[in-house]
Amino acid sequence: MSPLLFNTYYRYAELTAFIQDFAARFPQLCRVTEIGKSYEGRAIWLLTLTNTDTGPDTDKPAFWVDANIHATEVAPSICALYAINKILNGYGTDPQITRLLDTRALYIVPRVNPDGAELYLQPEGHRRVRSSTRPYPFTEPRDGLHEHDIDGDQRILFMRLKDPNGAWKAHPDEPRLLIPRALDGSDSGPFYRLFTEGAIQNYDGLLIKEAPAVEGLDMNRNFPVEWVTNAEQPGAGPYPTSEPEVRALVQFIVDHPNITGAITFHTYSAVYLRPSSTRPDSDLPSQDLWTYQKLGEHVKRLTGYPAVPLYHDFKYHPKQAIKGVFDDWMYDHIGVYSWTCELWSPQRAAGIDLSKRPEGSSGSGSRYIDWYRDHPIEEDVQLLKWVDENTGGKGYVNWYTFQHPQLGEVELGGWDWELIWRNPPPHLLEKEIAPHADLIVWQSLISPQLEFREVTATALGEGVFRVRTVVQNSGWLPTYITAQAKDKKLARGLEFDLSLPEGATLMTGELKVEAGQLEGRSTKHTIFWNSDPTDDRAKAEWVVRAAPGSEVTITAYQPRAGRVKAVVKLQ
Repeated sequence: MSPLLFNTYYRYAELTAFIQDFAARFPQLCRVTEIGKSYEGRAIWLLTLTNTDTGPDTDKPAFWVDANIHATEVAPSICALYAINKILNGYGTDPQITRLLDTRALYIVPRVNPDGAELYLQPEGHRRVRSSTRPYPFTEPRDGLHEHDIDGDQRILFMRLKDPNGAWKAHPDEPRLLIPRALDGSDSGPFYRLFTEGAIQNYDGLLIKEAPAVEGLDMNRNFPVEWVTNAEQPGAGPYPTSEPEVRALVQFIVDHPNITGAITFHTYSAVYLRPSSTRPDSDLPSQDLWTYQKLGEHVKRLTGYPAVPLYHDFKYHPKQAIKGVFDDWMYDHIGVYSWTCELWSPQRAAGIDLSKRPEGSSGSGSRYIDWYRDHPIEEDVQLLKWVDENTGGKGYVNWYTFQHPQLGEVELGGWDWELIWRNPPPHLLEKEIAPHADLIVWQSLISPQLEFREVTATALGEGVFRVRTVVQNSGWLPTYITAQAKDKKLARGLEFDLSLPEGATLMTGELKVEAGQLEGRSTKHTIFWNSDPTDDRAKAEWVVRAAPGSEVTITAYQPRAGRVKAVVKLQ
């Protein structure tokens, strides 16, 4: 098969081949399973990465990664492949990666939405849908303008149509760009109306409206957290987890309580987003907010991307909040720290900082979303200059005339959205995705981790022994992970199990001991306010009568911190 490259976007068959090749080349470290099928029947592949010689994945803390839930966001799939490739090839040579696979596990779904991605990546007749290819809420196309490659050049650009009442005119110094006309109507034309490239169903010769999408689902509104109906939030689907792709993810995650954190990769904005989408930071448990902020410092250190709260920095409308999203579900219902990474930003590449507003502009804070509503025209010029220099002029297409079957003469051109905006241009892809593998490794290694501190058996005489064990959490996070999980009892506590040899008798204690949760180091920020109690440890003791020389087995287990076993000889 062809070598795996990181300067191209792979279709489903190629992606599947690379996934299966990983499992074939690294059988000790990689297992591939199908966790469900898409709407059109394609397998949804999950890769489990761990060193099976040191124990099964379910006995280790695990970290979740998924990508490409939205159809056109294909760079995340390549980001996931890059991370898998680096981690598997780094085992045995990279100390951090080796420790990761020896002591933890990774669950990675490189392409959640194979149907939508395949529709987008097919060269002939490709289309752009939000998520699934399942028709919803309509089964037939409605009247209006439907996005379509009308001139057959395998690009979907923009159409501009001369209209004396149009809202746009050419930039005086850069006529390729369109700018708003004067508010008071004092400027001169020509003026234009702007549409996406496409054809109009049942055009009456006068009115042009955008037709609603037949494939109107947004699978990142279909998770079972604060879900609302499709009428309130378009794309939400008929009920939570109605879509097989979402249901497959939810079922696997619920069935694997060893998952300690998550990143879901999307495009675009070059930012890491954290919960909550619907509530301000002041509503989060204070300890979780402080931990998220600490994690955010390392996110920026390792990737260069800022880490920001969704509610405060990434609202599509100031009076509306998105609901039913993956990262909220992972935090609210599973109780782990979760992130949505929006890969890539052409503005950032061009030197435009969306984390703050230009000097002299109104408002405050970031403008990851507001930029698309309003920004200085100088930034368009700056972006166009970067595009010309870095894409050989392909990123912005000079306007050219085309005889539209319904509108007559129009001009096609403008931003090549698919080349520049939705995903990085292929020659810039590897540079953009590479740092995120390091973050996956780092965030996996901050999970809680059980280890024995002491295991002893003391002879008390006449075949009676006191057995004692102490375990500790050597990880940075506590065993419950978040205060949200602790408050809602989303994580089981530590359990000790004692297994006796045949003929032995338990004299004091219980075979199963519940020991609660163990703290980590994440709460210890400064020496000025914190003492350092041993709340990261737990002890269990038993008195048993057994034949000298026989053995007892002690198992300590907490789903998010792992399972450890010790065998003690009674002598």
